[in-house]
Amino acid sequence: MNSNAELLKELRIDRNARQAPPPRRGLWIGIAIAVAVVALLALGVWWLFGRAKPVEVQTATVVAFSSGGADASSVLDATGYVVARRMATVSSKITGKVRDIRIEEGQHVDAGDIMATLDPIDADAQRDLATAQAAAARSQVTGVQAQLREASVNAERLGTLVQKQLVSKAQYDEAIAQRDALRAQLATAQHNAKVAADQLRIAGNGVDNTIVRAPFAGVVIAKAAQPGEIVSPLSAGGGFTRTGIGTIVDMDSLEVEVDVGESYIGRVKPAMPVVATLNAYPDWKIPAEVIAIIPTADRGKATVKVRVALKQKDPRIVPDMGVNVSFLEEAKPGAQQQAPLRGVRVPAAAIVARGGRDVAFVVAAGGERVQSRDVEVGRAIGDDRQVTSGLSAGDTVVLDPPAELQDGGRIVEAKQE
Repeated sequence: MNSNAELLKELRIDRNARQAPPPRRGLWIGIAIAVAVVALLALGVWWLFGRAKPVEVQTATVVAFSSGGADASSVLDATGYVVARRMATVSSKITGKVRDIRIEEGQHVDAGDIMATLDPIDADAQRDLATAQAAAARSQVTGVQAQLREASVNAERLGTLVQKQLVSKAQYDEAIAQRDALRAQLATAQHNAKVAADQLRIAGNGVDNTIVRAPFAGVVIAKAAQPGEIVSPLSAGGGFTRTGIGTIVDMDSLEVEVDVGESYIGRVKPAMPVVATLNAYPDWKIPAEVIAIIPTADRGKATVKVRVALKQKDPRIVPDMGVNVSFLEEAKPGAQQQAPLRGVRVPAAAIVARGGRDVAFVVAAGGERVQSRDVEVGRAIGDDRQVTSGLSAGDTVVLDPPAELQDGGRIVEAKQE
């Protein structure tokens, strides 16, 4: 009994005894998860709202100086575009449905090459009708000629008989009248035959008009129609009628058009030597010369247009390319040639003062961020500046960088209007 009582006493729970604290590992895990969630939410809010927006900028390409000191003798610098003096959007002379297109963009065509053909059903039918009418007119001429020959022989025979008083004078006069009437009919028939021949020739031109040919040699830069479409030399309204087959450019007629400010146009003279630099190829200096100064000014831009001839022909030169041109003063006899300029040419708008230093912002690889570079500025060359260190030819720099743009800042190229 005592042993049983002792066992029961050991099994009894002492409610006054102090309980051990429960494990706290789960609590710490929950706190860590909550902190991570809050951090992710904060990061997401910063990414959406607090992240710096890219700055909208315009850029330009740094170019090298030409050899021989050409830039040192520049009296004026300007920008322009390559244009074609001979360019045509070729259309058909008649309205019709396109049956075949034989051109593609970039294809070279010679004068007279077939660019497209139209459905010739109507033109062929008109030519066949004109052919039949011409044949009928010629047949009528042949019939009247046969009648006239018979009437002439009859009139001569009656003339002999009337002298011998074997027939009456009235019969002879009737034969003469019939002969003269047939002569008039023959003249009318011959005129009708000529008209029918002219109509046949016009109908043949109508068939030839279904073939669209290149007016001159050049390169196709646009293909405007497809087989099955309706083309017309005039706009018929709506979007179902094409007004052209394709556009051809004579690449030998390429030149540069430059807008020069009214204040500086006095520095430009006809036949003046020029150095042209394509924006796409900044290291390629193209010799050129002034063709003419267009004798009219643009009131809105206060500029005068100048035509510049390129002395080199190259397939890399295409219409609408941007060009920087330097108008050069002619070397004086006996004058010492200037030494080539060091460094590169940079638009003056790309150089700003930051912290007492001349700085340019260069677009980094990828085009989304910029790098701030200290530069050493030399002489002024028109709207550009000579930079002797800090930049290299081919670098892309930001024009008129805003004050908020810093080293490593994000940018986006501004859209050209």
